[in-house]
Amino acid sequence: MANTSKQESTPQALQAGLETTKAKITAIKAMQLNDGNTLIKVETDLGICGYGEANSSGAFAREAIEMLAGPRLTHLGLIGKDPLALGVHFHTMFYAFPQRGRVLRVWSGIDIALWDLAGKLLGQAVSSLLGGRFREEIKLYSHCSGGDYLDKIVWEERAAKHKTDPRGFKVFKVDIHHALGIPMQEYTLSLGTEDVRRVHKAYSLARAAFGDEIDIIVHCHNELDVPSAIRVAEAVEDIKPLYYEDPLAPEFSEAWLALRRSTRLAIMTGENIELPEQAMSFLQHQAVDILQPDLINSGGITGTRRIAELAALYRIPICLHNVSGLVLNLASQQFSAALFNCPMMECSTRADQYSWAQPNPLEIKGGYMKVSDKPGLGLELDQEYLKANRLESEPWWGDLR
Repeated sequence: MANTSKQESTPQALQAGLETTKAKITAIKAMQLNDGNTLIKVETDLGICGYGEANSSGAFAREAIEMLAGPRLTHLGLIGKDPLALGVHFHTMFYAFPQRGRVLRVWSGIDIALWDLAGKLLGQAVSSLLGGRFREEIKLYSHCSGGDYLDKIVWEERAAKHKTDPRGFKVFKVDIHHALGIPMQEYTLSLGTEDVRRVHKAYSLARAAFGDEIDIIVHCHNELDVPSAIRVAEAVEDIKPLYYEDPLAPEFSEAWLALRRSTRLAIMTGENIELPEQAMSFLQHQAVDILQPDLINSGGITGTRRIAELAALYRIPICLHNVSGLVLNLASQQFSAALFNCPMMECSTRADQYSWAQPNPLEIKGGYMKVSDKPGLGLELDQEYLKANRLESEPWWGDLR
């Protein structure tokens, strides 16, 4: 069994042994924290572990992990295998078992953990394993706070708070559902004239409060139909938004082409794209100006890398969607550093406040995140903190089977 104590083996201590000893995967585990995030852990017989995240409950993540050793995949399971066989394990999880469904988000977390583990075993940062870094700092965009979007004074106070944030973000997503007064992510009926006026007022106030030195992303969550999306584009065009994100249903359709033909705004989508197959139509039809895959939703580091390589052929850039915990932030950082066609990366305002590792390894200053050159993803989780901050009744790593 792998060493599951607080003191895990370090990449440096293992380097000499790795020259003659091949590591084997001994366990894959999952645990949900009380902040809602679920962590994935891949253990080896050398006592070194890799970590990922899964966008699911801890219980569902453990079910998805068990599926990899189920009756249909007994010959393909990961236990006992070489953790450095990243391409083989990716195929096993995402293509040898085609009825993926929600488990894709768990298996994406396993893929991230395997990359972290590979970097630790080889003593290299994940960005180095991906081919090297194009940049040592990643430009970030973050999220504007909610509340009243139609009050000038409130906007001035909101903008002042964001502009004085010590992390220095220079790009903010401004959510359309606050302007419309509708639930986030809920498909809404076609917008009328008064709705469009509200949108125009909200974003005009945002631009006036932020000034020209802050870029604004018009942020939707797939709430609109085509006529409404076109009207919104017209209503916000004069504030010159950086991107117009996710106005339509997430899957590719002729709706995206109708919107593309009607507006000069740069259109962004992709956080719900799964694997390169779902990205292909957006790329082939030049339906969007930028893709925004999420490492957890899109197939882990391996699957998203394939999306990025396809996008590069069409000269369409990638900006990673990234609203989860510390592990995903570090994985997104390493991925973005190694990607030529990556102008920016999403980053929540709480990213450097997670206490999963002490101290928090994220360095954010002037609207940029410094890229770590430490092995793997660049962190070792604080096991005592995790143990004390599990979701109530959630089993500890050592209790999982």
